[in-house]
Amino acid sequence: MPKINVYLPDELAEAVKEAGVPVSAVCQRALEQAVRRITAIRVTAFGNLDADDPTGRLTQFTERARAVLRLAVEQARAAGAPAVGTEHLLGAMVAEGSNLALHVLRAIDIDPVRLAEALADDAADDAAGDAGRAGEPARHFSAEAAAALELTVGEATGLGHNYVGCEHLLLGLVAEPDGAAGQTLRGLGADLRLTRRAVTAALAGYVHLRAQTGAAQAPAAEALKAVVRAELQPLVARIERLEARG
Repeated sequence: MPKINVYLPDELAEAVKEAGVPVSAVCQRALEQAVRRITAIRVTAFGNLDADDPTGRLTQFTERARAVLRLAVEQARAAGAPAVGTEHLLGAMVAEGSNLALHVLRAIDIDPVRLAEALADDAADDAAGDAGRAGEPARHFSAEAAAALELTVGEATGLGHNYVGCEHLLLGLVAEPDGAAGQTLRGLGADLRLTRRAVTAALAGYVHLRAQTGAAQAPAAEALKAVVRAELQPLVARIERLEARG
């Protein structure tokens, strides 16, 4: 049986030894789950979108995230785009209107309305450049969108989450270097490190606020934004100090 080395921080390694955690079994299980996720997203991202539900294989995506992907396909086809691009993924995320990724964007001072306007401007420019060109409706994801979706799964796995949500899709779009969505997001200030920390803070804040307000009542958007901003403040201050030195 092939051997794969796993390197751990000293403190974690000691804790694992003391607890008697079966490292091989735990790692094998985690890797099996990661492989299944990556395989499913690759089949979807690089496959044909003619199926009734192109997200059918993505069982670990939340229903809201799957709805965003379906909406992205619809928007791309409505626009006559040759493929579903990162701009359609981001546009669908904004259009969905109630996902956690939008709370994260607001917490890092990116207004989803302004973001939608920027995407619309880019789409208008692309449409003008493609005037007179007609093709089949989008039947697959673009190379950039496929890469962003794979990065999305990687972000969820890296954060130790057993699901893939819109907040992970946001991170995947920010991380993907060439697509229109990532360029727009980074242009508005969505640095990957900052956004990843904002996602972590938003999830922790959501759980905390939900425990305080009761499971039946969703945390208020402003309260969640305040929690995320408080968590991000030390990082933002550090970045500002470094920029001032430069």
